[in-house]
Amino acid sequence: METFDRTRAEKIVAHMMEKDEFSRWMGVEILEVNEGYCKISCPIKQEMLNGFSVTHGGIAFSLADSALAFSAATYGRVSLAIENSISFTRKTVTGNKITAESNCLNLTHKTGLFEVKVLDQDNNLVALMKATVYRTSDEFPV
Repeated sequence: METFDRTRAEKIVAHMMEKDEFSRWMGVEILEVNEGYCKISCPIKQEMLNGFSVTHGGIAFSLADSALAFSAATYGRVSLAIENSISFTRKTVTGNKITAESNCLNLTHKTGLFEVKVLDQDNNLVALMKATVYRTSDEFPV
């Protein structure tokens, strides 16, 4: 049985963030880390817009994917996404701030099922992701 260590989980997420060039480019801020859970946010910048002057879907997907990776890592094992699906419900634009909350719904020895909600600054749902991760036997060295 795995036991949760919040301090270790926070160190793992901080270590991952330090190595994550893309999340840092996005301006990701880690807001909360808990067992199987991570909440992060980022501002929407001009260079994140698509040809319709709204946030490129890849930005919301990327924020959700980062939250997923961080929340899966809180258990201490390297976990890799093997399936993600996302539904977009609302557009965002420059000056908005989006937040992603990833929560583990089911965890087995080899897989984890997660739900990730992407919300705007007014707490409106922007996107909803369902994701499955493969949990390797590799543990984080922190």
